[in-house]
Amino acid sequence: MSGHSKWATIKRKKAKVDAQRGKVFTKLAKDIIVAARSGGGDPEANLALKNAVQKAKDANIPNDNIQRAILRGTGELEGVNYEEVTYEGYGPGGVAVLLDIFTDNRNRTAGEIRHLFSKYGGNLGETGCVSWMFEKQGIIILPKDIGFNEDDLILISLEAGADDFRAEEEVYEITCAPDKLDAIQEYLKQQSIPIEASQAAMVPQNTVSLTGKNADHMDTLIDLLEDHDDVQEVYTNYEA
Repeated sequence: MSGHSKWATIKRKKAKVDAQRGKVFTKLAKDIIVAARSGGGDPEANLALKNAVQKAKDANIPNDNIQRAILRGTGELEGVNYEEVTYEGYGPGGVAVLLDIFTDNRNRTAGEIRHLFSKYGGNLGETGCVSWMFEKQGIIILPKDIGFNEDDLILISLEAGADDFRAEEEVYEITCAPDKLDAIQEYLKQQSIPIEASQAAMVPQNTVSLTGKNADHMDTLIDLLEDHDDVQEVYTNYEA
C-alpha cells in the first residue's frame, strides 16, 4: 500500500505546538468554540467538537479552559463571534495554498493574508481556484516500535476500515475517509496499538518542489501564515 507522506508536515506542526504554546492554545480554543457553535456542546454527539477537544487535550490545555471554550461556543458564556472562512491562493512557483480561517473581522483578515501572499511572491485567489487539488482524508500516525509486525498492522488497519497503509522511515501512516477516523482510532486502541498523532486534513493529490529563492519564500510564507492569529490550518501541495 502506498501514498504521499504526511508525517513530515504533522511533525513540523507538533514541534510548533511545543515552541508556541500560548498562540496554539488560542487557536485550539477557537476551534472548540466554532465546533460547539455549529454542532452543539456535547462532544459525543458532535464529531467536530470531539476532535477539537481531543486536539486541545493532546496539547495539554487544562480541562477548565476547554469547558469555557465549549460554553462560549454554545452561548452560555459571552465571547467573540468567530466566522469560519476558507481562503485559497498561490504561493511562489505556483504552489497551491488552502487556508482554514476563524475570524471576527473578515475584511481585516483578508487584507492581512493578501499582504503576506503578495510580499512573498504569491497571490490570494478566488474560491475554488485550488481546493480541487486537495482531498479531505483522515490520517493516523503509529510509532514503529510498538511490538507489531508490519503485515499484522496492515491487516488490522484494513479490518478497521482504512483505505491505505504506508511505512515511513520513522512511523507508519494510515489514511482513511474522514468519517471513519474516530472509529478506526477506537479499533486500534482496542488492539492496544498506540497512536502517535491523528487528524482530518486536506491532502494534496500532487506535490510541487521548489528550489532557491522560491523555496525560501515559500518556507517563510508558510511560517507567517501558520503564525497568523486567524489561521487555523495551512494546507499546501509544496514538497519541502
